[in-house]
Amino acid sequence: QVQFVESGGGLVQPGGSLRLSCAASRFTLDSFVIGWFRQAPGKEREGVSCISSSRGTTYSADSVKGRFTISRDNAKNTVYLQMHSLKQEDTAIYYCAAVPDCWRPLGLWALSPAKYNYWGQGTQVTVSS
Repeated sequence: QVQFVESGGGLVQPGGSLRLSCAASRFTLDSFVIGWFRQAPGKEREGVSCISSSRGTTYSADSVKGRFTISRDNAKNTVYLQMHSLKQEDTAIYYCAAVPDCWRPLGLWALSPAKYNYWGQGTQVTVSS
């Protein structure tokens, strides 16, 4: 059974930074597209950023471009989301998810939660002064 453990969430002031980690167990990440998603109270889950398997290509939502960076370390079986210049509207539970890489170029489809098979439990990110 696929399992993820997300970590790195917390409380940060506007303008601050956090790095989220998504560590996989019982399977290796290097054949999966990994996405980060978030869900704020009363809102739908939305895609933030995603990364392909061994090629490492990425695709991000316009709302986070220039502020968030997704990366992966296949040797550690971990994917990261580095977040800078955080805003109050970034407050949400952040989830990582996986789908087998079919080698289709990343695009809007890869930010759709419906495309992903496996999900972590989430980590809370709160941006507040």
